[in-house]
Amino acid sequence: MSRVSRRGVIGAFLAATALVLGVGLAWFQPWKLWVDDIVREALPAAAAPATAPTATAPTGPAPTGTPGTGPVAVPPAAPQTVASGELISHEHHTTGTVRILRLPDGSHTLRLENLDTSNGPDLRVWLTDAPVKEGVAGWRVFDDGRHLSLGSLKGNKGDQNYALPAGTDLGAYTSVSIWCDRFDVSFGAAALTRV
Repeated sequence: MSRVSRRGVIGAFLAATALVLGVGLAWFQPWKLWVDDIVREALPAAAAPATAPTATAPTGPAPTGTPGTGPVAVPPAAPQTVASGELISHEHHTTGTVRILRLPDGSHTLRLENLDTSNGPDLRVWLTDAPVKEGVAGWRVFDDGRHLSLGSLKGNKGDQNYALPAGTDLGAYTSVSIWCDRFDVSFGAAALTRV
């Protein structure tokens, strides 16, 4: 084999190796294992419903030493927990609390609190009907049945909110999974208990 042919073969081999390595890095994104995305979202705003009545002070003269009469502002209602659960580890060590909140306007939000999991490619928050199983048996069950993606995981650590679509039948879902859509595996999950 001539020197020119060897250089061509070596060049082609190096180009193919670089291509495979580049595709592999883009697909697996291994650097995410060492990078944390921390999110600190507050509880969803507790806006009062549009039909909330305004309390009114009694009419007539005000007793001595008391403020005047007139409308009294009614503070907005706080979000109410309708279901909750504790995250368990699956493919990656995962801890934290999951709550589904009913807001005063009737909408619902899924809230992750004190979440701590690994970062990874294409992580999603899924509401599912799958049972939460410990160990390897629970890693891949969440895409077997009904599931609703609430979007990409905002961060692998902290507190975060995910609005549920209007009309979501909460009775149809029994668990939440931090789901890696790239590799079809659960990083962690929580069984929901109705409050």
